[in-house]
Amino acid sequence: MTSDSQAVFAAAREVDFTEIPVIDAGALMTPDGMEDVAKAIHQAATRVGFFYLANHGIEAHVTDRAFAVARAFFDLPEEAKQTIAIDTDQRGWMASGMSTMEGAATWDLKEVFFWGLELAPDHPDVLAGKPLMAVNKWPDAVFPELKRDLLPYYDAVCGVARHVLRAIAVGFGAPRNFFDKRYDTPLARGQLVYYPTSERTHEAEQRFGVAPHSDFGVLTFLLQDDSGGLQIRNRAGEWIAAPPVPDTLVCNIGDLLQRWTNDRFVSTEHRVINRSGRKRYSIPVFFDPGTDAVIDPRDLNLPTGEAPRHEPVRTGDHIAGRNRKAFAQYRS
Repeated sequence: MTSDSQAVFAAAREVDFTEIPVIDAGALMTPDGMEDVAKAIHQAATRVGFFYLANHGIEAHVTDRAFAVARAFFDLPEEAKQTIAIDTDQRGWMASGMSTMEGAATWDLKEVFFWGLELAPDHPDVLAGKPLMAVNKWPDAVFPELKRDLLPYYDAVCGVARHVLRAIAVGFGAPRNFFDKRYDTPLARGQLVYYPTSERTHEAEQRFGVAPHSDFGVLTFLLQDDSGGLQIRNRAGEWIAAPPVPDTLVCNIGDLLQRWTNDRFVSTEHRVINRSGRKRYSIPVFFDPGTDAVIDPRDLNLPTGEAPRHEPVRTGDHIAGRNRKAFAQYRS
């Protein structure tokens, strides 16, 4: 690949924040402000599928500790991380090279630690082997700080996510508690993600930090550091940058919510390429319904006369099926 073609590879236009709006989430916490926020989220979800959440209420010391423990975890020797190697329940540490997005030219550079809702070994869904319902794999023997410093952030994000879901329900004219029963035991899966710097040799092979993809579930809440590198494909098919905005979360619509809304919301393709010259870290939480929850477009106030475009599907079955296509541990 020539230097000119390398410049073109993964090019993305810089944007202002009318294209990816910044939404003030503060009013979500008060009943009187819900309507305006619901309208703003609805507009963003139908037009671009991505938005930033400001004033989300998660304290800075909580996010700072989460980033600090992420950096420390990925700096551990490989043999320490290997003690909690990834499994087919999607828990534990996944080495670089084990993720290949559907349709990508090659594997992703990223390295990931996966966890989810804290479940005991005797939880009925764990005992039944239901999709993605599993005990977390914490490296307590070598790095007990990970669980201690990460779970407060995880719990805080899940709290914000429930408020966003209520706003989405209001935006569709549904009861505020529409999503609640479907989220009794959510598939709230978290990731710590480390992206090495993109090198010339990587780009010659069309290798990304993570290749273009859409998220599998309902809602993603992303905490990104200040390195940049996140890009999204807008409705015109153009790649645009989604740069870090201090003290915000990036929220995006996943495939299951596009399906649930009968394609009124859009699940937007995105990718990461780290050209910052330093290590990049992000912490997404994929906030999805319980594994048995049925995603059916007929449930979310279809417009009169509009036919459902998708068959009902169970959350766990859908996400597990996408995982099997993307991650190497399912093919070993």
